[in-house]
Amino acid sequence: MKNLGQIMKQAQEMQDRMAELQQSLDGVEVEGAAGGGVVTVTLNGKGEMRRLKVDPSLANADELEVLEDLIIAAHNDAKAKVEARVQEETSKLMGGLQLPPGIKLPF
Repeated sequence: MKNLGQIMKQAQEMQDRMAELQQSLDGVEVEGAAGGGVVTVTLNGKGEMRRLKVDPSLANADELEVLEDLIIAAHNDAKAKVEARVQEETSKLMGGLQLPPGIKLPF
């Protein structure tokens, strides 16, 4: 049972670190771009949109569909970068945790 106690202690420590990571992600900002940078979207580490910038040259009715597509593309670019950053930070955090095979976090 000593091993189970150690595993539970490690799991609690990991849970505490994960909570800290989640809190710190709010301060992270990642920018995605589309159309060579004519549209940029900034997301925080939780995937919430913080800013949207559109080059004024796209602000006309004839280009509305292109603008919409570029906004979606920029958002998806930023979202992929956020997910990569979260994965990287989580991997760093989980590096020291030695769980038995088949046990995954979070519970």
